[in-house]
Amino acid sequence: MLPNRMVLSRQTEEQLKKLKGYTGITPNIAARLAFFRSVESEFRYSPENDDRKLDGALALDKITWLGETLQATELVLKMLYPEMTQKDMIKAWAAHVEDGIAALRNYRNLKDFSNSV
Repeated sequence: MLPNRMVLSRQTEEQLKKLKGYTGITPNIAARLAFFRSVESEFRYSPENDDRKLDGALALDKITWLGETLQATELVLKMLYPEMTQKDMIKAWAAHVEDGIAALRNYRNLKDFSNSV
């Protein structure tokens, strides 16, 4: 369902990199946490009027981005957005990561981060 290579927006990548600098958590792991945090908060992506550009430099394969959560992530996306095209599905994933990272990006150390998750 999701393509093999995936990218996020440049802004989201910068937030993930800052979080890595503070906590040591790699961007792909933080993206997984951010995605599920966003889904749990009931954020829903709407492709109408979305001019989001996935212009980040960190192009990773979906196995690296999603790891063991690959099947769960794809299933959640398919359940939330059953009629969405593959292109919009990528944007939905990126929007969820962007939404979820907003709650995580300000943690300054691993101890504070682990207490929040």
